[in-house]
Amino acid sequence: MKAGYLSEFFTGVAIKRLSAVEADPARSNQHEFNGDKGLRRLFGLKRQEMQGLFIYLSDNDDEPVVADGPLTWYDARESHTKRSEHRFYFPTTAVSLCASEGDLLVIGRRPDDSVLVLIVQGESTIANQVLWLFNVDLQGHHGFSAREELETEQDRIGFAARFILEQIGVPVESSENNFLDKIISQFGSKFPRTKEFSAFARSTLDDIEPKTNPDAAVMAWMEREEILFRTLEKHIIAERLTQGFHNDVDGFLQFSLSVQNRRKSRVGFALENHMEVIFTEVGITYERAAISEGRSKPDFLFPGGKEYRNPEYDSVLLTMLGVKSTCKDRWRQVLAEAKRIESKHLLTLETSISQHQTEQMKDERLQLIVPQSLHQTYTMAQQEWLLNISEFTEVVRERQIKAGLV
Repeated sequence: MKAGYLSEFFTGVAIKRLSAVEADPARSNQHEFNGDKGLRRLFGLKRQEMQGLFIYLSDNDDEPVVADGPLTWYDARESHTKRSEHRFYFPTTAVSLCASEGDLLVIGRRPDDSVLVLIVQGESTIANQVLWLFNVDLQGHHGFSAREELETEQDRIGFAARFILEQIGVPVESSENNFLDKIISQFGSKFPRTKEFSAFARSTLDDIEPKTNPDAAVMAWMEREEILFRTLEKHIIAERLTQGFHNDVDGFLQFSLSVQNRRKSRVGFALENHMEVIFTEVGITYERAAISEGRSKPDFLFPGGKEYRNPEYDSVLLTMLGVKSTCKDRWRQVLAEAKRIESKHLLTLETSISQHQTEQMKDERLQLIVPQSLHQTYTMAQQEWLLNISEFTEVVRERQIKAGLV
């Protein structure tokens, strides 16, 4: 086990795509998978009883389907001296009932010998992310593809990997107590405004060059802010738990929900905060949350709302940027904003968005922007189409030069 790598959370994983027989309860009353060499690498040859956590994930649902249950690894021909037939059995659960042919099945053995069983919607963004996370290629492979000793450079847990792990039910401890005293002296034991916290995160990093390498700067700032936020969050939660809830179930649930909601909303605001600094550093004119039409407020308008609402300002020289840390189907919300601008831009930190989704974006004249270091999670064909942050700022700069603003 090596801290900061996948081996910290998994001793091994085995992944395959479900066949019709494996996924359809009408064809099989019990869920058993042939113990091919991939599974034997993970579980050996002896019978084992294990506890499993089952999770079903899809792009269409914000909340996963979750269940617990027993797992059995055994040799169906144990009495035979010359032949073995290992099988992996798990019972019918709410998760297994969601399975369909072509879905991804992930069996991950944890360091405590429990097992995480994931069923992931086939050909989805989350399926692509899981395959990227575990560095597994299933093309042309019908059985389980297995990996152990997850400690290569690809297995290092960075911002993108941590996000995917938490999506699949594996919380990652990313706090850094060395920063706690500095955080408390600055803000006390409370959450500051996101803009203040983003500025604080940037102040803790040296040798960042937002003007010459905006892609690397944004990722470094986001990574640092995530660590600092989790450090403060851990401290605040510990203090609140020490106080106790005195049988106040509703109070506990409300506190738990507030923690989850803050985590989700904060990342998007942080990304916008850091992008403001990038735009200022590279010298382009922008306005954040300017009104376009009615109550519509795009995340960023270039040069700004005044120019946008001026009918004499050439619409070809206007640019709109939506910012969403994750996309799913929410990318369509951007299409209804800033109607004067036909081709829109969207910045995301989402890795491995499915080709089906990016083709839909192209059809809707939405250009996706992803920090350069995350391009590797996409197919080569997608990478040719993607923009990075540096390229996007250059597009805006050229338009503002034509408009006489730069």
